[in-house]
Amino acid sequence: MPSLTRQRGFTLVEMAIVLVIIGLLLGGILKGQELITSARVRNIADQNSGVQAAYYGFIDRYRQVPGDWSATNAAKAIPGVTHGGDSSGRLDGDGWTEGLALWEQLSKSGFIQGNYTGGTKAPTQDDVNLAPRNAFNGFLMLFSSSDYYDSSSSPSEKLNLVLGSGIPVNVVAELDRKIDDGLPQTGVVRQGLTSGGTFGRISQSQANCVDEGSTPPIWDIAKNEQNCNAVYLY
Repeated sequence: MPSLTRQRGFTLVEMAIVLVIIGLLLGGILKGQELITSARVRNIADQNSGVQAAYYGFIDRYRQVPGDWSATNAAKAIPGVTHGGDSSGRLDGDGWTEGLALWEQLSKSGFIQGNYTGGTKAPTQDDVNLAPRNAFNGFLMLFSSSDYYDSSSSPSEKLNLVLGSGIPVNVVAELDRKIDDGLPQTGVVRQGLTSGGTFGRISQSQANCVDEGSTPPIWDIAKNEQNCNAVYLY
């Protein structure tokens, strides 16, 4: 008579324990991703607040617009300044001179951290002293323009801070929800242009970041675009 071998599988209790452990692990991963996203959103929001405070603080102290102030006159009040603008009373977006002089004048006057040197050409990834960067290595630029999407076809020219390229769509969408209305074409947080931006790729976003077919248009999380850009209107 052949011997019977007894096969033993997982009990329901053991399977339940395994499923609970898997659930905890997945929950921890998702929670970790949520915390990372929140930290990145907070970093961008803090950068924006810092730049805004520095910009208006500079005007309050010197009665001049940083970056627009001529290099000759700015150097008399701020040692080491070598770049400036035409003293027209506004930050012009035509070329790099005033946009980069802004960071030099703000840093050398102590309003922002860093030692920015000013310049006249587009910064590259090797340039560490021309403009600050966001958490995704994209450059920040502050200037007057209509380089943003709007519910109307012809937005007005406004002073705005380019938050920097390379921002994942879920991060910029969360930022918009936290500090504005959550929509890319209204409020103070807007999507940057997808082409024809004053500062080219540095100030532009990708079309996949927004679902234009929705009414109103919304940030398109489903497409998971990793190279979005937005502006904050002052």
